Amino acid sequence: MKIRLLVMGMLVAAIVAANVGHVRAASAPKPPSAKKFDDLAKSALDAMKKRAAELNVTGVAVVSYAQGDTIQGWTSRMAVVGRMKDDPTATSKGNNLLGIAYAKSAEMAETLQDSGTAKRPPMTGEFGWQGGVIGRGGPATSS
Repeated sequence: MKIRLLVMGMLVAAIVAANVGHVRAASAPKPPSAKKFDDLAKSALDAMKKRAAELNVTGVAVVSYAQGDTIQGWTSRMAVVGRMKDDPTATSKGNNLLGIAYAKSAEMAETLQDSGTAKRPPMTGEFGWQGGVIGRGGPATSS
């Protein structure tokens, strides 16, 4: 069984993603402890925030972790990087940036590919927008 680490970031017009490396556990593959995931997620979110500041963009960053070869559940963390939505205007319905980020995460969970790269049309609930990245961890070993 492989450990998978989903790394996803939605930052308005520019998408920033960070791969936080391998998660290792003792002998049998096990999910990382809550503390280990929190530490890895914080590092990834901090990297996304830093890159967003360099690019002068705002939005939402999301990091999700799932174990195994099929996604049956995940743990995630998000951070607002300046704003979580674009308000409606007279000519626009507005944007729920968190909703867009999680739609990308859902697409990646279903396809096991970076968002927007599936070799099929987007399903209802997906946008097909690029920007989310999947990183796969190596075999579990003691650390």
